Parts: sequence; structure tokens; C-alpha cells
Amino acid sequence: MSLLDLFCSVDDFWLAFAPVWKQRLLHSGQIKRQRSGQLTESEIMTILIHFHQSHYRDFKAFYTRHVLSYLRAEFPGLVSYTRFVQLIPSVLVPLSAYLDTCRGHCNGLSFVDSTKLVVCHNRRIKQHRVFAGLAERGKDSVDWFYGFKLHVVVKDEGKLLACRLTPGNVDDRRPVPQLAHRLFGKLIGDKGYLSQDLVARLFQQGVELLTPIKRTMKPRLVRLNDKLLLRKRVLIETINDQLKNVSQIEHSRHRSPANFLANVLAGLLAYCHQSKKPSLRVTPEVLALLSH
Repeated sequence: MSLLDLFCSVDDFWLAFAPVWKQRLLHSGQIKRQRSGQLTESEIMTILIHFHQSHYRDFKAFYTRHVLSYLRAEFPGLVSYTRFVQLIPSVLVPLSAYLDTCRGHCNGLSFVDSTKLVVCHNRRIKQHRVFAGLAERGKDSVDWFYGFKLHVVVKDEGKLLACRLTPGNVDDRRPVPQLAHRLFGKLIGDKGYLSQDLVARLFQQGVELLTPIKRTMKPRLVRLNDKLLLRKRVLIETINDQLKNVSQIEHSRHRSPANFLANVLAGLLAYCHQSKKPSLRVTPEVLALLSH
């Protein structure tokens, strides 16, 4: 997606969202006046998302070397880097609402997984202050870490269906019922989602949870269709890899929780606007067969 197309999409959303949101802020007393700044909210959101579409790994370098040097014609009201960083928290709510409009629609076949978001090296945990009381120590299949977990649900076409951010010590199974409240059909996860209680709860929501079994468990009969679907779980692992290495949703240089959230939301939005996403390329006919 080009920068112009991205801005048009963001600005169309902002023009519909802004009047309702600002009216609610006025009624609640959270704001008493509305001043227009040099940069509009849609321009701030566009720059944040565009960073995750670029090859830059550091936002300061992206803003000072690229935006201020080459994008002044596109954004006439550009401000200094320090001022822009101060403006980022003001678009947290719009970014979250915009992400909700960009999610896909369930077709009966979904995949769930979590990925760690490390906020500092393990040796600096005791000295870390930015996320004190928010981040927690967790453990994945590789090692211990300090930070958060991003829980993601995607469909077979690679489109994002739902996401949730939790501290690093939260069990992967806990947020699944909330993630699946708009889903139906089959939800495929790894061994970390094994739970009879979770299977029963999701079944009441109209969702069938499929997971592989552990080697220490007794063998069980599995339908051939379900066995084939379990082998396709690599799809969501590929998407998590792209979110972290292409969209840059993880780094340990954050200086405020608000900017961390904005970075994650903008990275997810950049992924949603990718023209080519990892996909199983399942035809509707094959999908109908697999869903039975």
C-alpha cells in the first residue's frame, strides 16, 4: 500500500470517528476545548503506521532522516521529533478503533497463538522502571523473558481476526474465550492450549478447539481433516515472525507505556495493510470439506 493510499484510508476513518469520539470526551469532561495542531491526528497515525512499512528499525532515525527530509511535501505541518513523540499518546484510542475496523471476518477456520514482546534484557530486570507494575516475567519454549504476550487469532487467509495484550506471566489459555467471542467453526492452537475446561467453554460459544496431544498422554482418535488442519498451524507462526521482524512490534528501547502500545498497534495495522499475507490458499470448496 502506497503512502497516499494509507493516508486516504486513515483519514476516511478519522473523519467518521472523530466527531463521535470528541463529543464523548466533551460530555465526560475529559477535554474542555479542542485546538487544532500543526499535524492532524490522521497524519500522526499515518506516519506511525508508515514507519512499520519502511526498512527502518529505529523510529527516531526514520522520523529525522526520512520524514523530515523527504516527506515535507506530503506533511506540510511537520513538527520536531521531540514534539511528535509527545503527540503519540493522543492517537492511542483512534489507533485501537482503526485496528478494529481493519480486522477480517471469520469463515469458520481460525488459528490462535501467542508471541512474547520483550521490553528489556533479563540482566536489567531489577533496574527496569518504564514498565514496572505492568510487565511480568514469563517463559516460552526457549527461555525466560520480561515483558508482555501478544495473543493473536488469524484466519486461513492470514487476516487478523482478534488480538489481546497481556503481561508475560499470563497463561495462554486465559484470554482465549474473549478472543473467540466473534468466532465460529474450528480454532487451531498448539499444545499450550490443551484444556478440557477451555474446550467445553468454547464449545458453548460455537467454537471447536483443536490441539495436538502431548507425548505423555494416551493416544486418541482424530479425524483426518482435523489432523491435516493441525499441520497447517505453521501459518500463524509465520505471521508472528513477520509482526516482529517486518512490522517491528518488538524492541527494548521504549521510554513510556503509551508509546509502547502505539508501536504495537501501528505494527499490527501495517501488517493488516500488507498486500500479500501468509495464506493457506484454501478454496471455499476445500474449506467446506475441512470444516466437517
